[in-house]
Amino acid sequence: QVQLVESGGGLVQAGGSLRLSCAASGRTFSTYTMGWFRQVPGKEREFVAAIRWSAHTTYYADSVKGRFTISRDNGKSTVYLQMNSLKPEDTAVYYCAAARAPPEVTTIGDYDYWGQGTQVTVSS
Repeated sequence: QVQLVESGGGLVQAGGSLRLSCAASGRTFSTYTMGWFRQVPGKEREFVAAIRWSAHTTYYADSVKGRFTISRDNGKSTVYLQMNSLKPEDTAVYYCAAARAPPEVTTIGDYDYWGQGTQVTVSS
């Protein structure tokens, strides 16, 4: 079992930055692929970024590429999402997720564990 707790969300002006954190329980954190997804009311949850267990391979949605950076600290069992140059369309609830070697990191169904989400609001 893996439990995930997100933090770091909040209200920021367009162009600003936020860093989300996701703390994981469990001794096998380092073996999981970690992902960030986001969801707006009335829309499907969408992939944002993911990082393989080794931290050498990262993936990003086109909409955030160049602005967001995912990283992990296996010693602290934590994954981060640094969000820069935020836009109003980045407003959403952001969820952290964990999966064991998913074939497709962008597929929601491949993730086994989810956090409760943290709200990010970007004002124009």
